[in-house]
Amino acid sequence: MEHIITNSSINRIAFIGNYLPRQCGIATFTTDLCESIAEEYSGTSCIALPVNDNAAGYAYPARVRFELTEKDIESYTRAADFLNINNVNLVSLQFEYGIFGGKAGGHIIALLRELRMPIVTTLHTILHDPDPDQRRVLEEVAALSDRLVVMSERGSEFLQEVYHIAPDKIDMIPHGIPDVPFVDPSFNKDLFGVEGKIVLLSFGLLSANKGIETVISALPAIRGRYPEIVYIVVGATHPHVIQQEGETYRLSLQWLAQQKGVESNVIFYNRFVSSEELVEFISAADIYITPYLNEAQITSGTLAYTLGAGKAVISTPYWYAQEVLSDGRGVLVPFRDPAALAEQVINLLENEAERHAMRKRAYKFGRAMIWSEVAQRYMESFKRARAERRHYIPPNFSVKALDKHPWELPPLKLDHLQNMTDETGIFQHALFTVPNYSHGYTTDDNSRALLVSALLEDLGNNEGLKLASRYLAFLGYAFNNKTGRFRNFMNYQHNWLEENGSDDSHGRALWALGAVLNHFNIPAIQSMTGWLFEQSMPAIIDTTSPRAWAFAILGIHEYVQRFAGDRRVSQLREELAGRLLVLYQNHRSDDWHWYEEALTYCNAALPHALLICGQSISNKSMIEAGLESLSWLASIQRSDPGHYVPIGSNGFYQNGGERARFDQQPVEAQAMVSACLQAYRITADKRWHKEARRAFEWFLGRNDLNIPIYDPTTGGCRDGLHPDRANENQGAESTLAFLQSLLELRLAEHLHLSMEVLSK
Repeated sequence: MEHIITNSSINRIAFIGNYLPRQCGIATFTTDLCESIAEEYSGTSCIALPVNDNAAGYAYPARVRFELTEKDIESYTRAADFLNINNVNLVSLQFEYGIFGGKAGGHIIALLRELRMPIVTTLHTILHDPDPDQRRVLEEVAALSDRLVVMSERGSEFLQEVYHIAPDKIDMIPHGIPDVPFVDPSFNKDLFGVEGKIVLLSFGLLSANKGIETVISALPAIRGRYPEIVYIVVGATHPHVIQQEGETYRLSLQWLAQQKGVESNVIFYNRFVSSEELVEFISAADIYITPYLNEAQITSGTLAYTLGAGKAVISTPYWYAQEVLSDGRGVLVPFRDPAALAEQVINLLENEAERHAMRKRAYKFGRAMIWSEVAQRYMESFKRARAERRHYIPPNFSVKALDKHPWELPPLKLDHLQNMTDETGIFQHALFTVPNYSHGYTTDDNSRALLVSALLEDLGNNEGLKLASRYLAFLGYAFNNKTGRFRNFMNYQHNWLEENGSDDSHGRALWALGAVLNHFNIPAIQSMTGWLFEQSMPAIIDTTSPRAWAFAILGIHEYVQRFAGDRRVSQLREELAGRLLVLYQNHRSDDWHWYEEALTYCNAALPHALLICGQSISNKSMIEAGLESLSWLASIQRSDPGHYVPIGSNGFYQNGGERARFDQQPVEAQAMVSACLQAYRITADKRWHKEARRAFEWFLGRNDLNIPIYDPTTGGCRDGLHPDRANENQGAESTLAFLQSLLELRLAEHLHLSMEVLSK
């Protein structure tokens, strides 16, 4: 029955999620939901905003009005602007960690924060034991959504028990399915040339977690009883698996079938099939099998489809299967147990009456899951969201006080970084904006550049990997196997000018390597970086520079985000942080809250390292020392008018002496931005976010001379501030200091706004 929506109701809905013809389950679901709503409610205009995982995108239908780029966070904010000005009065979001960019799909939050209409979010994954990023992202998405849709009762329980979400915000709506007739399996077998055969079926995008090997391993026992058995596996290998592993998993299944002697009983249909084709495959199946290997699956479109078609189903006991196959609607077998699976297949085939009774129970249960019914349930949820939205702001109205307006950062421009980089690495200096060959390269700068590349990767910028491979290659070449140390200076002719570089360059290299291990997921990159990190780590213990210790601590912190169980590295971090704490305790006085008898360069890195280690190991003394010293540093680097004034490099600041006002260096501002952002992450005190902004504004011209240090025409950064002018050379160190600050602020901006959202 078609429903008419009046103009006073919901008349324009935007669906955000993957969309056909992209090959994935979320794309199928989003497309089916959008089309069902459009068909069921003729007065409603439905548009779609899919997420592209490649530069070319897909040949979308006309319903798609705006395309997001998975890893480009700016496309998410542009999408929000598009929705706000196009009279959309409700957004239906399909949330799955893996389809959006950023850690745990966090880029989607940048879009949700800017929307001015109700949001109803369908949660396709709800983890019982999320990692910190997964928990943060889901909680933020939930806080920004007006209603949450789950597809199982267990999903609702998890939201309440694990994420502390109120039950009255949750709607339970089943996974939609096509409305197909209840037919005898023999009806369509001739379509696939399997007439007279007993057909077992599994379908879905193929990947190693699907457990197909369990069914193949069970086939010899089943064939011994029923020689006419055939197992059809429908579905292409998942595109992301193809990119990373090729067809290794499918080939392993083929080899397994040959090894078990059942290759004549297994059919692989290696295609992404349409809904119509899928219905035909399902109708030909005698028994459908979902042999997934992990219980942590809160929904399954493939199981919903076959259940609603009235198929006899055997499944492993993942969460969704436990729920929908209860009350005799299917059979559960243990994970990775071919013998139990074979036994249940044989039992169902031998007991025809029991099998058909199971089919009827499943088909009857599925009547509430057909798309026309599900569309109505979604519209009810949409209407509740509209009715419950307080102080609803129409899309054409926006007023924000200055202190509530999002802080606008400069656009990311990588032209000068790329100009300064050749096939060897990044040049150390520039004459104005031209690379200065005579000064060659340094490990220090290539480490900075590698760290920036890791941040680019974290923000989904496609240049991150390309640049990282060059800078990582430089570090690999710089490492001296004989000494376990990095060389630092190399001339343009590629001759090293020393056997060992400075302590600081060694520590900075460790920082960059740790960041690569944390932010890149490419096995080849991980392998080389891991080896280099392991080989160079021991030498840091013999260094004497507190800044080298601080840089190494920051690198170890990155490393343990991925490899938390590495006890040796964790102990080394505690040793280095302990040294910093002792330095602070020995030098601190009532009017000098510092680690040494002088403030010199990259000063804020010292409290930054103490803060990050203190938080990780729950050391209160380190956190207190870090916050006290950073607060003192901020106070003496603030002018009377309130702008940031870094310690000048022309004399620095000796305890009891006069501080140098100039030359002010970009690395000081960068170190301050990084440290203050860490203080904000620990304390949630907005003061630290303001201090980070104050230091960053130094680049933009809020400084002693009111001269911009950052050059927006090149994307580079001038080398410092003299008493009367800016240094017009745009070297690597200064440009990378600006880029690191900008990228860290972009990442932190999401956290800052989410804390405001969650505190309300």
